[in-house]
Parts: sequence; C-alpha cells; structure tokens
Amino acid sequence: MAIDKVTSAAITDGTITSSDLASGAVQNQSAFKNIIINGDMSQAQRSTSASSVASNGYHSCDRWRYAESSSAVVTISQATDVPTGQGFAKSFKVDCTTADASLGAAEYVLLQQKIEGQNLQYLKKGTSSAESLTLSFWVKSTKTGTFIAMLYDRDNTRQIAKSYTVSSSDTWEKKTITFAGDTSGTLDNDNASSLELWLWLGVGSNYSSGTLATSWETETAANQAVGQVNAVDSTSNNFLITGVQLEAGTAASDFEFLPVDRNMSRCQRYYIKLNSEIYGNNNYDGTNNLQNYYMFREVMRAGPTITVGTPHGWSSGPTAASATSDGFRIYGAGNNIYIDPPGYIADAEL
Repeated sequence: MAIDKVTSAAITDGTITSSDLASGAVQNQSAFKNIIINGDMSQAQRSTSASSVASNGYHSCDRWRYAESSSAVVTISQATDVPTGQGFAKSFKVDCTTADASLGAAEYVLLQQKIEGQNLQYLKKGTSSAESLTLSFWVKSTKTGTFIAMLYDRDNTRQIAKSYTVSSSDTWEKKTITFAGDTSGTLDNDNASSLELWLWLGVGSNYSSGTLATSWETETAANQAVGQVNAVDSTSNNFLITGVQLEAGTAASDFEFLPVDRNMSRCQRYYIKLNSEIYGNNNYDGTNNLQNYYMFREVMRAGPTITVGTPHGWSSGPTAASATSDGFRIYGAGNNIYIDPPGYIADAEL
C-alpha cells in the first residue's frame, strides 16, 4: 500500500506501522526537532531587562546574543507582548532608545543564536544528502519592509540568506523561510559554534551592496543583508520576536513547546546563574583555610568562566578555580566549616 497522505481519520489502530511510512511522508515528528534553544524566550537567567545596551553580548533571554557595531542604544528585555492564541508567554524585545538614522558602511545590528556542531550531524551538511532547513517565527516590528534572516556556517565560512517582509507596523506576523541543504562543507563534530542563525535589524553598505546570497556560497559580506531596512533609525522603533524554530525539512511544523525544566536545563548547558548562597559544608583545616568543590546542575558545554558573588562571613575570598564542565573548586579563608560561599555565575556560552 502506497501512503502519500496520513490523517487521524485514516488511521485504524494497528493498520499502519513504521514500515508502511514512505520516507518523508510524515515530517518533523521527532522530539527536540527544534535546533534553536529557548525559541519561546521563556528563560532569562541574566535579566528580564537590560537598558543602555550598546555592545555585543547576551543580555536577557538565554542563548540569544545581541550584536552591534553602531551608535544605536537599545533596551533588551523579556517581554510579555506575544501573539494571541499561540501558546507563547514571552518574547524577546529590542527597544531603540538612541537611534542611528544613518548606519555607516561597516555598521550593523543583529540577533544571533550559535549552535554546536555535534548537535547538527544529522543534517548531513556537506554531502549529497544534505537536509534543507525551515525557519519559522513570530515577529512584531514598528519598522515595516524587508528584513533578512541568514544561516552562517562558521566551520567553512559559508552563508545563505533569505528575505521576509514585515507588512504591518506593530502587528504580530508569522514568517516561514526554507533554506536549501548545503552539499559543501561538513560541520565539525564538536562543542564549538558551527551553524549560526543571524536575524539582521540594520546594516551599512558593507553588508548590503551586493546580491543577496539566496543559495549557499562562500562568505561574502556584501551579500549578507541586501535590502535590509534600518530598524534602529528611530526611538519609536521596537522589534519583538518569539516562537523561533529551525528544523530539518522543507515544511514548518507547530512550535515545539518543552517543559520548563527541560528548557532551563538546555539553557544551563551554556550559562548558570545561582543567586542564592551555595549550601554545603566546606573542608576546613583548622587554620582558617576553607575549600570545597561544587557540581553544576547540568553538565556545561565546556569549562566555564566563574564569577563568584559577594561573600558572607569569609575573611578573604572566596575564589573559584579548576572549573570544568562538571563543576568548580572554591577556596578562601574563614574560621568555620559552616560558612557558606555566595552564589555564582558560570558562563560557557558560544
């Protein structure tokens, strides 16, 4: 029996098995189909709002990096403005507070998410069987017109970009974009950034003076964001996004909502912020020297940079050392085995 369409009404229990399904007949059914982490913007360990942002970095929603080289200043926040009836509770908001009405040739503003190569091997990039990728998301922008979404292969310095149109100002709109599979350039099977999603908000001529790279090509800056509007040209401008999903195949499926604990765990592979004190007995040698080893809640991507919070009851320190993907050692001086070190930040972001 050839099956080219499967609906719930057509299925009688036991009549269709996995062997009946032709390859590709049912797309995007696997768990964790969404390559993007925290696409619903529900996790924001660093801050729910960061003002006066004028530099590259992770400021609010986990895994989402703001990158810029311009005179624009923005407030980045985890907002509660979301598309109605879609199941989302949070969005990522960029609010322009100081405009850059005329971006210089080398200036740019964009959002990024960087993805480990070892999570992408099933895409078969660099082979004749390379998978297409479909990006879907909800966007609300004061600025209307053409925007650019791009995939960047950092391992092989390759790129592909597609345009989408914001039709109505300050109105939630769903966008779907399909990128062809790339038969050139395999992705490294490691924990470094291999594939990156770039969502442009504004560019100078260095990034827009060529021909948009709608097919995979060697990195050419001039072809990355041709036609992109300037979403930071007015202090009236806001840009909000949520429901970001990137999945294998040529069709967009419904957004994959994960349980909050699983979504947080995935984010904490890259960044952990523990605000409260770390409780547990220290090793005390009787001469005011204390040390202990603390395990992370999740195995992190790599040995992180540790920032220790304000100490309470320590005569010196505490200082973090020997950080691995599993945990870190903390040491300092104090006169009681029960003195507790403060919270910490562990940062292993890409």
